[in-house]
Amino acid sequence: MNILITGAGSGLGRVTTEALLKSGYNVIASMRDSKSKGIQIVKELEAFSKQTKGTLFIIELDVTSTTSVNLAISQIESEIGQIDVLINNAGIGGTGWTEAFPEEQYKQIFDVNVFGVQRMMRGVLPSMRERKEGLIINISSIQGRVVFPYSGIYTASKFALEGLTESYHYELAPLGIDIILLQPGGFKTSFESKQSGPYDRDRLLEYGELKNAPNDIWGNPGEEKDFLPSPQLIPEAIMDLIEMEKGKRPLRTTVDPLLKGIGTVAINKECLSAQKELSDYLEWDIKV
Repeated sequence: MNILITGAGSGLGRVTTEALLKSGYNVIASMRDSKSKGIQIVKELEAFSKQTKGTLFIIELDVTSTTSVNLAISQIESEIGQIDVLINNAGIGGTGWTEAFPEEQYKQIFDVNVFGVQRMMRGVLPSMRERKEGLIINISSIQGRVVFPYSGIYTASKFALEGLTESYHYELAPLGIDIILLQPGGFKTSFESKQSGPYDRDRLLEYGELKNAPNDIWGNPGEEKDFLPSPQLIPEAIMDLIEMEKGKRPLRTTVDPLLKGIGTVAINKECLSAQKELSDYLEWDIKV
């Protein structure tokens, strides 16, 4: 089984790549700058893979470039084989006063978290539709369902990803393709430290003494958060989903040991019920 994962060089992507290799999968680890800034990461992954049952392939792929996406997928399909599972993991965050994030920053985050996912799905779906087989797991967040102050830009992107994925889920299920969501809570990875603050410093200064209020919720930049749980639960959940029978996989899976899925699980349940009620009323021929 060939599994393609984006953003494999760090955070949840790195942890998931290593866990999949340990379990014996063929893992196509994609990342930006694998031939420049990421050379050391590539060496580490290659050394790790030699101690596992799995087979590692590393490919250069930038989810913000349609050309890069299409070239990478074409290369995979011609040199490695069909893509059985796509894990859309690449993502970036941002915390701080939402007003202080200018348009360029919104575009940057949406380009990775939403448009990048769309590019990847458009790239792999023609082959999956032809085979009437395939699994796409989009890594969302509990912030695709519940709202934390001072994270509006990231939350907006994940809310968008939730809607995009659910539409695909209903549309492509009859074609034998499962498209589903994984909603992680907070975990101890490099993601937290890599989140950017707002670029508009002048607008931020207008908040005066309140300008550092986001740190009360999200912590100071670079602060170690030892209370966060190990991310190993994420690859375990992903492998469970991969091994499930086609058509039986849940649309949403929440993995949130820190907050126990408070709010997220309840909203998922209510929204599924509401969607079913609407679908039944309109007599849509879709499975909710």
